[in-house]
Amino acid sequence: MSTIFTKIVNGEIPCHKIAEDDQYFAFLDINPLAMGHTLVIPKAEVNYIFDLEDEVLAGLNVFAKRVAKAVEKSVACKRIGVAVIGLEVPHTHVHLVPLNAIGDLNFSNPKLSPSHEELAEVADKIRANFK
Repeated sequence: MSTIFTKIVNGEIPCHKIAEDDQYFAFLDINPLAMGHTLVIPKAEVNYIFDLEDEVLAGLNVFAKRVAKAVEKSVACKRIGVAVIGLEVPHTHVHLVPLNAIGDLNFSNPKLSPSHEELAEVADKIRANFK
């Protein structure tokens, strides 16, 4: 059975896509901790990050770095925080969260509820800075 993330990659569920290549996919979290909160996934359905093949894990980190640099250029923040929790969706995913304070990466914090238009605007900015 496909995960929700595979359905997003396949276009069955809409998203605010940031970047994609043959192995990886990045898109905005629709209930972010901060505007610009982005999820980066391998396209292969692997539940646990440390079950990825070494080269896939390395590639995921390099792809996430490129996305993080684009997020950092696009939203006001001191840096980009990285979190891998992996309990909510059984598909490896890396959270890239814009940070201004250490508490900004606390997943117990209330999530934002941005409009489709607000998400589209920030996604456009991030895509414009993705290299």
